[in-house]
Parts: sequence; structure tokens; C-alpha cells
Amino acid sequence: MQAMYLMVAAVLGMQQPIVPRTVAPALAHAQAALQGLDALDVLDGLDALDALDALDALDVVDIRDPRVLRDEQDPTDSLWRAARRAFNRGDYASAARLYGELTRRYPDATRAGDGLYWAAFALYKNDDLVRARSLLFTQQERYAKAATLRDGYALLARIQTALAKQGDSEAAAWLTKYAQPAQPAQPAQPAQPVSTRGCPDEDDEDDVRVAALNGLLQMDATNALPILKKVLAKRDACSAGLRRKAVFIVSQKHGGETEDILLDVARNDPDSEVRQQAVFWLSQVGSDRAVTALDSILRGSTDPELQDKAIFALSQIHNARAAQILRDYATNERASDEAREKAIFWLGQQRSPENAAFLRGLYAKVTGEDLKEKVIFSLSQMGGADNGRWLMDIALNEREPVEMRKKALFWAGQTGGNLEQLVGLYDRMQDQEMKEQLIFVYSQRHEAAALDQLIRIAKTEQNKELRKKAIFWLGQSHDPRAAQVLLEIINP
Repeated sequence: MQAMYLMVAAVLGMQQPIVPRTVAPALAHAQAALQGLDALDVLDGLDALDALDALDALDVVDIRDPRVLRDEQDPTDSLWRAARRAFNRGDYASAARLYGELTRRYPDATRAGDGLYWAAFALYKNDDLVRARSLLFTQQERYAKAATLRDGYALLARIQTALAKQGDSEAAAWLTKYAQPAQPAQPAQPAQPVSTRGCPDEDDEDDVRVAALNGLLQMDATNALPILKKVLAKRDACSAGLRRKAVFIVSQKHGGETEDILLDVARNDPDSEVRQQAVFWLSQVGSDRAVTALDSILRGSTDPELQDKAIFALSQIHNARAAQILRDYATNERASDEAREKAIFWLGQQRSPENAAFLRGLYAKVTGEDLKEKVIFSLSQMGGADNGRWLMDIALNEREPVEMRKKALFWAGQTGGNLEQLVGLYDRMQDQEMKEQLIFVYSQRHEAAALDQLIRIAKTEQNKELRKKAIFWLGQSHDPRAAQVLLEIINP
């Protein structure tokens, strides 16, 4: 008995709760719902300009920058700081004038090229697009090594898009020119830098091309789509990155031609990631042809990642045929268990009576524990009285493996199962592992009746191990009644 008192005292002094291992699988399952969002990473760079609006980063000084070490002697410093202050307070006219003055007075200074960029950006913010464009052209011609040159091209593409929409033919011609796929280098041209993967280092050119394509699509989709098709037709390994970005741009234009392009890429592009992007965006099309193509990819592909994307895409198309394809695949014993588990998971995210009834029937047909566990989890996510009763039936069924019964009991408790029924289960259970699981389930509920049950077990349970577990979880409660009970056990 003394050991019990010592354990209670230790519980009362605990500062950090201990998370039981039974919670970990639940967290892992929940993370799967976020996988579909990965495909949006392809165009992060295009939104970088929007993030500059606050300009908080301008107040951060990098002490490794040699310019900082000579600020006291740098004649551009006072102009730079004044221009930055003007920009930060939204006085874009003054900021443009001060940045421009810096470049005019100190054309050979390290900051001269960057001054042109920030002057152009200030003019852009002030809707003086023609002057902003002129400054960026000057930066490209005179300051090829400026730190902001790459940002300048992205800003220029945005400016040209705005001007083209206003009818500026020069801007429209620029967008069309820079949207075109790169031509093979001629023998007489100097060799391009080569990356470690053996491809020309064209990241900057690709960023400009993507920005131009995006602008052209906004301005004139009819002319943009043929150029995008040319970009996607270049199926060499070195253009795979550009093709991934082009797929996203295509997906933003809805129509029959968009569907044709995505279907062709999903079936025929040699790069797995490009195909995956096309499959993902087919989910946004949602047509009968798209569903047929996704079904074909799911059944015929040998690429597990592509199959995963097809499963996700089908789950996002809310029609009866797409759901039936997922249900059929979940029962396909020739498919991998991993892919079937994903189909089961996404069926659980579509809360339909058809899917619920299917999953409840599927549980008895599958043999692998992982598949059974996914069915239990998916039904718990659907909620509803029928699914709650089904979970309790699994928990009470002594012919089921104890691990499946424990998981069913856990999810019944987590999803708001009938507490009165859960409390009544304790005395009916004969298996110690199930009683331990019930004690944990009570600890996760916030109703007074759940705490009453823990108190009763802590006071009257004859099994020492079960009593210790109830005492432990009482120690994690912030209810004053729990503290009082623990003190009573210590000082009977």
C-alpha cells in the first residue's frame, strides 16, 4: 500500500502530462488530409512581390554584408535610409525620387542597381507603370550583377501584364516573346553554365518565362494556351521544372482545351512529378473525361506516387462515379495495401451514407490489420449514430483482435460516443487491456460522469495495475475533486 501512496504523491507533483502511445496513430492519420496541398508549391515565387508590401525585411541588417561594415563612409547611406523610410510610410513618390537620386548621383555605387529596382517598385505601387518599366529596363542594361535583378524581372512581368491589359502593344509583345519556350543554343553562342545534374542553369530564365506566361494568360488566354502547349511539348529532362509550373498555369484556365492539355500531360509526360501535377489539377476539372482518365491512371500506373495523386484527385470530385471508383479500388485485392488504405481514408472524408455503409461492410472482408484500422478510423471521422454504434459493437466483440477492439473503443470515445454506455462497459469487460483502454477513454472526456468513474476505479478497483492507471489520470485532471480524492488516498 505504501508504494501506492508514493505513486499518488508523485502524480500530484507532475508538471508535464505524458501522451500515451495510443494517440500517435491518430495524429499520423490526420496528417494525411494535408497531402493534397503539396501540389500548390510550384508557383511560390510568383507571389513574392505581394509579401514585400510590408517591407519589414528592409529593417534587418546583415552584418556579413560588406556594405554594412563601411556604412559610415558610404555616401549612399543617407539617401538609402531616407528612401526606405519614405517607402515604409507609403510615400511612394518621395521613395521613387530618392532611390532614383541615389542611382543618378552615385552610378558606380554598389547600391545603384538596387536603387533602380526599388525606385521602379515605388512607381509601380503608385501606378506609374511606364516609368517603372523604363527603370527596370535600365537596371537590366547597366547593372547585370545587381542583387535585385531577378526580382526586377518578376516585377517587370507584372508591370507588363498590367500595361498589356490597358492596350499597350509593347507590353503585349514583351509577354509573348518571353513566354516562348527557350530555343536550343547555337554552336557559335557561348556555353551556358551547367548544373551538377547536367542541365543548363536556366532558373532565372524559367522564372521570367513563367511570369510572362502567367501574365499572357491573364491578358489573352487564346494566344497563351498554344505557347503553353509548346512549353509542355518540350519533354527533355532539363525542362521538367518549367513544365511543372506550366501545368499549374494551364489549370487556371477552365475549358475543354485545358482538359485536353492536362490529360495529355498526365498520360504522356516522361517526368513523374509533372504527371503528378497534371493529375492533381484534373481534380479541379471534374468532368466525365477527367474521371475516366483518373480511373485509367489508378488502375494502370505502376508509379505509387502517381496512384496516390489519382486517388486524391478522385476524392475531390464529388460525383457518384468518382466515389464508386474509390470504393471499387478499396476492395481490389490486387492493389497494394498502401494504396487501398489511402482510398479508404479519402472515402472517410466524404461523409455520405453510401460510403459509410460500404466501409462498415468492407471491415469484415479485409484481412490485414492496417486495412481494418483504416476502416475504423475513417468511420470515426464520419461521425453519426450508426457509425458510433458500429464502433461500440467492434469494441464489445470478443471474437475481434484485442488491438482492433481497443482502437474502436478509443475512437468511439474521441468522437463523442455515448458516455453512459462507455461507463457501463467497465464492469462488463473481462480483458485487462480493454479495461486499461477504457480508463484512458474516461481520462479524455470532460464530463463529470467520466471523472466520477475514474474516482470510483481509483478507490475501489481490486486490480492494483488498473487502480494505478486511474490514479495517474486523475493526477492529470485540473478538477478540484480529483486533487481531493488523491489526498484522501494518501491520508486515509
